[in-house]
Amino acid sequence: MHLHLLQHSPHHGPGRIADWLTSMGHSHTVFHLHAGEAPPSLADGDALIALDGPMSIMDDAHHPWLKRERKLIARALDGNKPLLGIGLGARLIAAELGAMVGRGTFAEVGWHDVTLAPDSPFDLPEQFTAFMWHRDVFALPEDALPLGGSSGSPVQGFAWDAGRALGLLCHLEVTRADVSGLLASDERPEGSETSPHAQSSASILADSVRFDRLAPLLDRLLSQWLRTAPL
Repeated sequence: MHLHLLQHSPHHGPGRIADWLTSMGHSHTVFHLHAGEAPPSLADGDALIALDGPMSIMDDAHHPWLKRERKLIARALDGNKPLLGIGLGARLIAAELGAMVGRGTFAEVGWHDVTLAPDSPFDLPEQFTAFMWHRDVFALPEDALPLGGSSGSPVQGFAWDAGRALGLLCHLEVTRADVSGLLASDERPEGSETSPHAQSSASILADSVRFDRLAPLLDRLLSQWLRTAPL
């Protein structure tokens, strides 16, 4: 399979996703929308991944490519190819599915436990720790099944159309290098300084094993998701 990846910021890359795709025999192309690259044609790929970014989903004034990306995601939802969104990408998918997207009560930054919902279709442990980097959140889209929630965000993800479209608020793809770059940037979610759900940089980087534990979770998620691809 060949996958298209949409990148929205130099600090929110594909992380372990790129290595996983290569290890599984898939090819991929990263489209750096933030750097002026045009979004791809859906016809040229077998699946689409929309990565995270610091902007809001309707910030067309500062990021005019968002309008084209929203149209691309709408076409992907109407088609039959797998679609995955992480962070901003998940919010864009949720909005296209008619769900409310907006500012959460608190920023959620660092390592937080996610508890699967009773009706969650995700092939993941009943509780796991994921990396968080957001203030904006989304409601569960109509006809979607929930991933589960954390103490700061009750909807951490969703599966729609029998798992063909997935949205994740949390991050399973990040490496220690990815997070170090985020922490060094000025892209911290608004309200991180006062949020009870935001951890310090030292605390976030204190345990490298946390990053290693994300790898099998990402493998399970991506394997499940790509099984929805048409033969």
